[in-house]
Amino acid sequence: MRSENVVHLSSMAGPQVSSIAVCEEHGEYHATTHQVLSRTFRSQCPACKAEHQAKARVEAAERERQELAWKLGDALVPKRFKGKTFETYQANNPGQAKALARCRLYVEQFEQNLEAGRSVIMVGRPGTGKTHLGVSIAQAVMACTAHTAAYRTLPGVLQAIRATFDGSSGQSEGSILDALVRPTLLVLDEVGASKESPSEFELSRLFSIINGRYERMLPTIVISNLDASELPVAMGERSADRLREGGGFVLPFTWESHRGKESA
Repeated sequence: MRSENVVHLSSMAGPQVSSIAVCEEHGEYHATTHQVLSRTFRSQCPACKAEHQAKARVEAAERERQELAWKLGDALVPKRFKGKTFETYQANNPGQAKALARCRLYVEQFEQNLEAGRSVIMVGRPGTGKTHLGVSIAQAVMACTAHTAAYRTLPGVLQAIRATFDGSSGQSEGSILDALVRPTLLVLDEVGASKESPSEFELSRLFSIINGRYERMLPTIVISNLDASELPVAMGERSADRLREGGGFVLPFTWESHRGKESA
């Protein structure tokens, strides 16, 4: 077989030369210039390059959010909860102030929490502000990072899955579960809301969500009106174990309900 010589363009490039270049927007910067054949190439302004990369990340995140919102059949955070932010949360007692500070810190350290797959379990009486702070975390993550976050209730998820059984919903169970596993952060509310013991259907679907996210090292915020000791029975021990790993912690809401007095 006749051998062929392959000449790469890199071997035709001349030596790199450092110089001072001027960007119309950012001023002077250190540039490198080299020639390939008869063409001259100069390195891009680093500030322009960083801005372009940041813009690309934001655009990619927005496309991901729009796709997820479409798959979930609604906005990532429902319209009712758009006003639930850290700024609108009223901390009128030491317990509320501590919970607010802990949730703010979770967002500030979100990259570390994401790397660890660290989940949060919010438990306590109805009307104590669990949903408000859970949604606040989701909205702050989306506002401050390029990550995605979504809020859903477990009863709503189960209802959507049941609606796929007769084929009339236009969705499949797999597509619903996938849309819940994909967001960087999922806030899952009303876990253990039923007064009856959970059925095998409920436990298995909840485990599919929790375990799917666990395998991807994605954190989940679970919100329940139950006591922490009751939660493993309501959601299944396997799901509870998954949430504890990676440094997952319980945030108890033990004060009196303020629903009716102010926004919960």
